[in-house]
Amino acid sequence: MKLKSIIVEDEETSREILKNYLKKYCPNVTVVGEASNINEGLELIKNHTLDLVFLDVEMPYGNAFDLLDKVEDRHFETVFVTAYNHYAIEALNAHASYYLMKPISIDELIKAVDYVVEIKTKEDALQDEVLIPKTNNIEGKITIPQHDGFEILNTKEILYCQADDNYTQIFLTNGKRKTVSKTLKHFEDTLANSSFARVHKSYLVNVNEVVKYKKGKGGSVILSNDKEVMVSASKKAGLLSYFK
Repeated sequence: MKLKSIIVEDEETSREILKNYLKKYCPNVTVVGEASNINEGLELIKNHTLDLVFLDVEMPYGNAFDLLDKVEDRHFETVFVTAYNHYAIEALNAHASYYLMKPISIDELIKAVDYVVEIKTKEDALQDEVLIPKTNNIEGKITIPQHDGFEILNTKEILYCQADDNYTQIFLTNGKRKTVSKTLKHFEDTLANSSFARVHKSYLVNVNEVVKYKKGKGGSVILSNDKEVMVSASKKAGLLSYFK
């Protein structure tokens, strides 16, 4: 399982060591950002869909617990990294997945990442068990998983879906966007009996929202919100079959 991660640590040397350890010993972890204080860390959390946050305890402008208190909906797991062992109880109370002592042990780091993978795998299995039947049984609606349950969307309100690694960005007619920890292939299968066409490896569009088609090798479509989406040559026939 691939994990998107950030490192929040005020010491540049410590960030580099952890980043290098992850690259060498935990290749399934991709570090998408680094922060040197809790304000920068909070911005990264707001701007990325994360699976895992490596978090130093003592930092400028506050500590790790101050940062976590400011995160309203926490969808990621947390691994605390600190030189002080007296924070262990607070870390448990803050629902940390793991607690690493500095200097970081490679074996402990691998255990921490494996533990997070185990947690995420169990969460995904539970979501699949609970949510997929609901997706198939409610006509004109789909359910998307959330950390505390699921949200129901009307399929007619979906403009298009865009792949984002192992996630999917769902763009709605009201201008809102939903980030879901499911692949685009999952939604292609889920919406197979609705008016949705896979027009590109990265895009699934609601054909009812297509207002114009531009010719080309594959061409492109213009959606009702003026979004232009390229059409792969291999997907062109499937798209045009909706309009015959």
